[in-house]
Amino acid sequence: MSQGDTNLAAVPHVAEDLQGDDRWLCQHNRFVLDCKDKEPDVLFVGDSLVQLLQQYEVWRELFSPLHALNFGIGGDTTRHVLWRLQNGELENIKPKVVVIWIGTNNHENTAEEVAGGVEAIVNLINTLQPQAKTIVLSLLPRGERPNPLREKNACVNQLLRSLLPHLPNVQLLDVDGSFVHSDGTISRHDMFDFLHLTAAGYAKVCRPLYELIMQLLEETPEEKVVTLA
Repeated sequence: MSQGDTNLAAVPHVAEDLQGDDRWLCQHNRFVLDCKDKEPDVLFVGDSLVQLLQQYEVWRELFSPLHALNFGIGGDTTRHVLWRLQNGELENIKPKVVVIWIGTNNHENTAEEVAGGVEAIVNLINTLQPQAKTIVLSLLPRGERPNPLREKNACVNQLLRSLLPHLPNVQLLDVDGSFVHSDGTISRHDMFDFLHLTAAGYAKVCRPLYELIMQLLEETPEEKVVTLA
């Protein structure tokens, strides 16, 4: 990307209603209503990898007890998440931890642009929810065997490792290291379609994620209520 060009991955954008049923906007509107009705300590935002997580027992076991909300929509890119967060999904709530998992669907963007899109999301969260600690999950490898998209995701992760330490209130959790076997393949027991996770695949991601979330929650001071005599 040449100097002066706009990084489209960092420009908020409504998802196109390709199927004609307005599902994406309806899901977003439901999330905005959830913000008015619930008080989450932890907020998950992202694409189908976030959305599908709540269908597994590990969500009910680890994250439901933390009053977590799941704002995942299948097919989302960094642009879609930026738009959603700018348009109500961070209003009326004060989460202590925000988990972001996004970028694998940014097919039209370079690795540098995807990393810049993630950076824009982190900066927006810092602006709108300054009390929150943000966890960015690294992009997973994809495809049964080595391929250009897997290489691109690895490049995004490398860029995020350099970029995120310079931003406040955020850290990258690397979750991509245990999925590729020594022969370069990914097992269907971890990813049933070599992109989305099975229960076993989610366990590999969610155990270290849960430990980090608990660490951050313990570091977050509780709001003290002063009772006058």
